[in-house]
Amino acid sequence: MIRNIAIIAHVDHGKTTLVDQMLRQAGAFRANQQVEERVMDSNPLERERGITILAKNTAVTWHGTKINIVDTPGHADFGGEVERILRMVDGVLILVDAAEGPMPQTRFVTRKALALGLRPIVAINKIDRSDAEPLRVHDEVLGLFIDLDATHEQLDAPFLYTSSRAGTATPELEHPGPDLVPLFQAIIDHVPAPQGDPDGPFQMLVSTLDFSSFLGRIAIGRIERGHVKVGDQVALLPLGTPGMVGEGESVDQGRVTRLYTFDGLHRVEVNEAGAGDIVALSGFEGIEIGKTFTAVDTPERLAGIAVEEPTISVDFIVSNGPFAGREGKYVTSRQLRDRLFKELERNVALRVEPTDTPDTHTVSGRGELHLSILMETMRREGYEFQVSRPRVITKEGPGGERLEPYEELTIDVAEEYMGAVMEKLGPRRAEMTEMRNPGQGMVRLTFRIPARGLFGYRSEFLTDTRGTGMMNHRFLEYGGWAGPLSGRKRGVLVADREGLVVAFALGNLQERAQMFVKPGDMVYEGMLAGENSRPGDLDVNVTKEKKLTNMRTTASDDNVILEPPRQITLEYALEYIEEDELIEVTPQSVRLRKRLLQANDRKKAARAARVADAS
Repeated sequence: MIRNIAIIAHVDHGKTTLVDQMLRQAGAFRANQQVEERVMDSNPLERERGITILAKNTAVTWHGTKINIVDTPGHADFGGEVERILRMVDGVLILVDAAEGPMPQTRFVTRKALALGLRPIVAINKIDRSDAEPLRVHDEVLGLFIDLDATHEQLDAPFLYTSSRAGTATPELEHPGPDLVPLFQAIIDHVPAPQGDPDGPFQMLVSTLDFSSFLGRIAIGRIERGHVKVGDQVALLPLGTPGMVGEGESVDQGRVTRLYTFDGLHRVEVNEAGAGDIVALSGFEGIEIGKTFTAVDTPERLAGIAVEEPTISVDFIVSNGPFAGREGKYVTSRQLRDRLFKELERNVALRVEPTDTPDTHTVSGRGELHLSILMETMRREGYEFQVSRPRVITKEGPGGERLEPYEELTIDVAEEYMGAVMEKLGPRRAEMTEMRNPGQGMVRLTFRIPARGLFGYRSEFLTDTRGTGMMNHRFLEYGGWAGPLSGRKRGVLVADREGLVVAFALGNLQERAQMFVKPGDMVYEGMLAGENSRPGDLDVNVTKEKKLTNMRTTASDDNVILEPPRQITLEYALEYIEEDELIEVTPQSVRLRKRLLQANDRKKAARAARVADAS
């Protein structure tokens, strides 16, 4: 008996915490075993940021039934992870916060799951919150199902009321549950068993990849039909249309060297696995996501994995600044190119395209967070490179109309900050589609906004709402070009020479600027040292030292009191820079710089741009 289920939810709705409790109550851990929180978030980046980035498999056994569980990301930028994982399961557990209700990512993933015909189970989570309204959220989820054209069977989904932190579930709010037994029972009762023919020829779709230095590439997926043993000769079919493979296509044949199933947090080596089970197998070099494993005498290909197209792109450029090669281990164009194309093997929502210059590659993804996680991963591996400002990917519509991506933006703010939010979103061409007042002084605003309009807005939003607001967005559709949008309102301070930053120089500058550097930092000509308080860029000397004389006055030796510099993170840098600027990413630093480092070159370029505009 097998059940395959994916857990999907908006970010921070308690999904990974619920998986922790399911593992505990199903006996996956010893009674005295010390297990850290959110054990499925094993990636260091996931632990630091408190979000799930990569989809991961686990399994528990409940009363003789093996339940394969897939923990999926909760952020819309990682939707590609979710889309391919849904092909491995027969049902989904939709987790919704009892106070916030269905959020943009909930809608996005639920639409995908319902379209695939998967059977949903709804868990209204965090019912122990002080502002929880589970009955209202229940109605909102049903409304969401109706909006997404759910079938009658899907509308008849069971509803449970859960607390991930406490590890409880109940079908009736009046009778609180002591444990997760109702949830396990709902999975067994409502998620159908895998439909594959156990006696047919072997067939399996590769849904995700792993790598072992000992075994090489490892394919993970669900066996759709038949069974497989260690040592079996199987075929790996190339990507293409579903159906039998044509005569001219090359088919890779080989033996299965290792076969694993999942049990708790571990992979268990087995000799044989059958239809419906989620397995990991090795023995092939050319494994890619979307390829099909089959029996040698029946090379029948399954439909590949369809992932929505990327909407944002940036340029990855080989580092060519004065400090290039000082901190990074991998700095050449060949190393950068190889790493980017290697990422395509696992990151199916990513696109990498070479440009006219060998030092630059255009990388396209689902959002700024999707791309910044790739950058952060690469810098931790020792890569050094530069990144351009993000730009949206446009399309040509009917009649040659220029189309750009639009996002659905959901904002939760206190009523007192609503005016500031509306004022900032107006020039960014946002259109309000809904406003709700759930109570307790909070307002939920929903906007349709060009993806370009969100560049640089998050930091302004946090400032305007004193850090209390929440914003979430997801790709909505392609629409007509919204026209020019206003860019950054303030200029920057640009270092005019290479050297060591001195506190004396910063003390004179901080009255008119917010600094990006601190005393002791190294700067070079063309590097951004701070943000000007007014429009327009200023070339400044941040290495200027105090002149030493033999004269003494009461004011000459005062201590310089400096404000702390602004912390430059990758996400902030991507939002902040303009077209004429770049982000320099190294294992130790994130620096901002001008594309043209020499002040004279920048003046010539500005003059040429004015002449071009005039003509």
